[in-house]
Amino acid sequence: MNFDKDLDARGLNCPLPILRAKKALTGMQSGQVLRILSTDPGSVKDFQAFCKQTGNELLSQSEANKEFTFFMKRK
Repeated sequence: MNFDKDLDARGLNCPLPILRAKKALTGMQSGQVLRILSTDPGSVKDFQAFCKQTGNELLSQSEANKEFTFFMKRK
């Protein structure tokens, strides 16, 4: 999947991945896509809730080797 900005939040625990994603999204334009890499298992539910609350769209999420990849579209 194509993305406009990359955020490496590996090694960070809640709430840091969400806070970094929020900051990254602030500097993006509507419709742009942010890719987030995380190793925090709690980030799966966190990003789902974050998108519901903020109106950003969680395009996809996947896991490989205990590493989570999220693609989020700026509202």
